[in-house]
Amino acid sequence: MNTLPAYESDPFLKSLDTEILRVGEAAGHPFAVLADTILYPEGGGQPADHGTINGVSVLDVQKVEGEVRHVLAAPMSPGPAKLQLDWPRRFDHMQQHTGQHLLTAVAQDRFGWATTAFHLGEDTCDVELAVPGLSGKQLRDLEDSIAAEIRAAKDVSTRRVTPEAYAALKVRSRGLPEGHQGDIRLVEIAGLDLNTCGGTHLRSSAEIEVIKLLGTESLRGGTRVFFVAGGRVRARLGEHEARSARLRALLGAPDADLVSVLETKLEQLRGAEKRARAAEEELAEALVEALGARPGGLAEQHFEGKDAGFIQKAARSLVAAVPGKLAFFTASSAGSAFFVLAAGEAVDLDVTALGKELAALMGAKGGGSGRTFQGKAQGLAGRAGALAKLQEYLA
Repeated sequence: MNTLPAYESDPFLKSLDTEILRVGEAAGHPFAVLADTILYPEGGGQPADHGTINGVSVLDVQKVEGEVRHVLAAPMSPGPAKLQLDWPRRFDHMQQHTGQHLLTAVAQDRFGWATTAFHLGEDTCDVELAVPGLSGKQLRDLEDSIAAEIRAAKDVSTRRVTPEAYAALKVRSRGLPEGHQGDIRLVEIAGLDLNTCGGTHLRSSAEIEVIKLLGTESLRGGTRVFFVAGGRVRARLGEHEARSARLRALLGAPDADLVSVLETKLEQLRGAEKRARAAEEELAEALVEALGARPGGLAEQHFEGKDAGFIQKAARSLVAAVPGKLAFFTASSAGSAFFVLAAGEAVDLDVTALGKELAALMGAKGGGSGRTFQGKAQGLAGRAGALAKLQEYLA
């Protein structure tokens, strides 16, 4: 009688009739324990499988105290169970995980770079290699060597051995889990790699399809190498092609010229932004001069399409130039409204207290210190009321 769980005995099994033995709740989520399961529990760097039990979504699978718990989207009761595996997710994980075994074997045996860690992410995967750095040529050589092993269509198989048999084998391993007892599971790529692993794997290196090394970063004295395998490579290439097509249409340039054309456009944009800032500063200076020359103790103005920084700078400049003035400026941009209150040194005023009153009238939130108070509001419906309050104060 086979005592192995179905996800291990046949990782290509997509559905299973079994039984819910026990249900419970942990961390606020219902879970079910089954007589057997095709859903792999998270472990060994490989994420948990997803799927359904009698149509109820399985959100996570974890091994807890020797039992496999299926975390559910809704509570269930003990009884017959029909499991359905999220096969695209499982096959993707098998391509990435088997691809990692192949990458690790080639990196160590051909180049002397041992793997110290592995991570299977949602978008990309990575291994940490015990090498201070890798050049572009070294990455290309590694990728070419991996491609040759994929083309060789080498058999991938799993088996369990006793601790005594394990001790006599030449196994690639970063160590067994603490407290491990009993048989040890091995994954073998024929003629290339024999590794301890509990994950689900392909039947042939050819099923990996392709591995693309994406780049590196230095980490803990070694080098993290990012990669994708199989369907992720095709999906990523499709996304890049769609993006390039949009860029070609926007920039009116072929692929080979996209970067240089974009660099030129960005340089032109930076120049335009610099000229716009200079023009805005000149405008602010002219406005300050014009508003400061108006009679009365209050200088008020609304600026459409300007931001908080613009009106704050204008208000501070005005009261610095005309110490006897009180400045109240508002602005609106991208659906947001702003206001600032500033008082010159010759104005006897508690700016913070008055600013809070104006903020309340405008339904705004704000703060300030010294001679300036600024705030942000959803709109400027309360502007007229704020102006009336200021006129009342000045009177």
